[in-house]
Amino acid sequence: MNNTFYIEDNLSGLDRKNFLKTFDDKQTDLFILKNKKGMEVAVTNYGCALLSIMAPDKFGKYANVVLGHDSIENVINSPEPFLNTVIGRYANRIGKGKFVLLDEEYHLAINNGPNSLHGGPTGFHTRIWDAEQTAQNSVTFTYLSKDNEEGFPGNLTVEMTYSLEDEENVFTIDYKATTDDVTYVNLTNHAFFNLAGAATPTPSIENHVVSINADYYLPTDETSIPTGEVRFVKDTPMDFLTPHTIGERINEPFQALQFGSGYDHCYVLKKDEAGVLDIAAICSEPTSGRVMEVYTTEAGVQLYTGNWLNGFTGAHGATFPRRSGICFEAQCFPDTPNKAHFPAALLFPEEEYRQITVYKFDVDSED
Repeated sequence: MNNTFYIEDNLSGLDRKNFLKTFDDKQTDLFILKNKKGMEVAVTNYGCALLSIMAPDKFGKYANVVLGHDSIENVINSPEPFLNTVIGRYANRIGKGKFVLLDEEYHLAINNGPNSLHGGPTGFHTRIWDAEQTAQNSVTFTYLSKDNEEGFPGNLTVEMTYSLEDEENVFTIDYKATTDDVTYVNLTNHAFFNLAGAATPTPSIENHVVSINADYYLPTDETSIPTGEVRFVKDTPMDFLTPHTIGERINEPFQALQFGSGYDHCYVLKKDEAGVLDIAAICSEPTSGRVMEVYTTEAGVQLYTGNWLNGFTGAHGATFPRRSGICFEAQCFPDTPNKAHFPAALLFPEEEYRQITVYKFDVDSED
């Protein structure tokens, strides 16, 4: 049963009837979150996909700062299946789609070269979540991932709340999960941001100015699996300790960038204490003046610069060319199940998985 505080004249121009569809007794729907400042977030319970984040620029003009769709059919059949969706059970890649847990080898679907990506082809991004919206500014999604779903052990119960703060333009995702058997859990949201706003065509994010709170990154092999090394960003194009535009160094002949066809790498966030909510990244777009700060309790953030976007059409005819979206995917490190020296991503039956990731939107009004 879905409860929704639908706003007919919402800023994103989305129509609820385009999101109402029933699959095996489960119904998809449209949910609009709104705060007292006027910011709106639209989401569907299919993959908990973000459809729009309507944020003001320095002139007070609202635009959608994520690359979204305007119907449930387009969400389901998107050329980018992970567009703004929840990712699970395991975000990012697991090498060769297998791992050993308690002396038992588990095999996952191979859906990215020789590896498993983002929980497999029928991961959390393809599931219809139960949803309840009890207030205008928040919605809670729940899902039971059954034992052996996409090859992962244990029944995993997941609860996520998307919320907007009333007095500030702050969007928060609060994740919780419990299991009845030891399992790996690594959740994230794969939002594709463009702070200039979606358009026809959506402009490149290469002018976006980014800083990342990380001294280290994880180099990968040619299949995007971490080698196990942890390298300094200093004196490399991977260094965002001070602000740089994305386009400044993205095409340099640096192996990590060549392997990823741009940025597609996990950064090791500076943490005084594990699990504390800290700044991960700051992103700004000079023309609109929009600024987004990303905070997370996670150990890493994957920077991805939309290197494989191919120009497909989204909401209201907007098109999404290569490098028209930027992602900051808060998560555990990729391939942790096969890297014993990486911080563990195990969840035990007596524990609760908890993650909080925050996106704070503001404007820089200086010309």
